Amino acid sequence: MKLASYRHRGRKSYGIFTDKGIIDLGNKIGHKYPTLKDLLQKNAIDVARQYLDSPADIMVEDITFLPVIETPGKIFCVGMNYADKRKEFAETSNAPTLFIRFPDSQTGHGTPVIKPALSNEFDYEGELAVIIGKPGSNIDASVALAHVAGYSCYMDGSVRDWQHAWFTAGKNWPRTGAFGPYMTTVDEIPDPHVLCIQTYLNGILVQNDSTASMIHKVADLISYISTFTSLSAGDVIITGSPGGVGKKRNPPLFMHEGDRVEVVIENIGRLTNTIVESLPQHDLLAS
Repeated sequence: MKLASYRHRGRKSYGIFTDKGIIDLGNKIGHKYPTLKDLLQKNAIDVARQYLDSPADIMVEDITFLPVIETPGKIFCVGMNYADKRKEFAETSNAPTLFIRFPDSQTGHGTPVIKPALSNEFDYEGELAVIIGKPGSNIDASVALAHVAGYSCYMDGSVRDWQHAWFTAGKNWPRTGAFGPYMTTVDEIPDPHVLCIQTYLNGILVQNDSTASMIHKVADLISYISTFTSLSAGDVIITGSPGGVGKKRNPPLFMHEGDRVEVVIENIGRLTNTIVESLPQHDLLAS
């Protein structure tokens, strides 16, 4: 089952994504579960499944996709988690590299990703996103995947010229990351480590790997993170990017106004966004 969050005719909602359109769950069960995050927090995925055979209510072209989870309580990002990426950046630490994204730094499928006007080094990073469905702390790796509701695609846009010793400043500009198009539930992805993950920039393949190449596997990341903080339904873990990022190419390859970036993960989906440059700061202040 594929679950999407979206806006339709000015109304925020969520529903089941199908080949024939969207089954609008917000209209059917929104009085009990107003958002997809609420559905997860109330452990009601099976309630949504009851509508799988319902006719579509909305055509896909009539919605504006929102981030799969629009306001996660926590967004953990994992850096340097693929072998080739570690080589590119000469990473040697054995512990997972973690940083935080804020909810307003992300946008949905098919909507503009914003390149900051102050940046000349806006980089792409295609990643597997893990959506937590069952809360917990001190979760053992052997049972960690039971805490996952589903998986999605993430384009972790990186403002490299603001990303120095710490990642935070380069990762949290408004709408620099994209999350979607939907969450594919875990029953369709029994093993998250056998998936081809690719990134395209203007139709050219720039990242191509398998999630099997992750250094720290999904279960290990859940276990590690839940050791120092509790995880809640609707939290998101972005599991790292393969090698091939623009910063380490010769010459470097960065994203600019009008570029199209796509993240494709086998059996999960294709996330597509166009780059739009933000107004310079002085123009924003004057407007």
